[in-house]
Amino acid sequence: MSITVTTWSLEQTSPADLLPAAAPDGDVRIVRAEVPSPEFSRFLYASVGGDIRWTDRLGWTYAQWREELERPGTETWVAYDRGTPAGYVQLAAQDDGVVEIVYFGLIPAFRGRRIGGHLLSYGAARAWDLALRWPGRAPTRRVWLHTCSKDGEHAMDNYLRRGFRLFDTEVKEEPEVATPGPWPGAQVG
Repeated sequence: MSITVTTWSLEQTSPADLLPAAAPDGDVRIVRAEVPSPEFSRFLYASVGGDIRWTDRLGWTYAQWREELERPGTETWVAYDRGTPAGYVQLAAQDDGVVEIVYFGLIPAFRGRRIGGHLLSYGAARAWDLALRWPGRAPTRRVWLHTCSKDGEHAMDNYLRRGFRLFDTEVKEEPEVATPGPWPGAQVG
């Protein structure tokens, strides 16, 4: 069986495009994971995307995760709610001052608490100032991302509210895959 998936690509072309969300109440902190950790990154990926069919990296080896995380200009920023990982945003520097928000999302238990808008705002701001942390990289001139119809129901609205603009839409058929959960056999939803 297959499903129809719509993928939307969005961008900001100036730091002034960013419309930050208010910080949520409580003890929510966002911290850069400065030590490349395949184990932690896979945990975040599977925990955030398990209920929305993020499957492209589930089969990656430890070496593939490490290679991805050690690429210059790749950063992972993690939101913590009272010390517990709540979600993350992964940035990847590309050529000519372009930064992609490769992954962004919250673990299901933390959705609906106003953490997502804050994390996306923070992640986009870090994309805009990424060159300050990576000497020799060109200043950021464009930040982009993509989302799709499999993502959370509020994803597109969050991107638009943060000042991202749609620049491309693609519709294609994909094989339907079971929602894997954060690990094989986990209950989802």
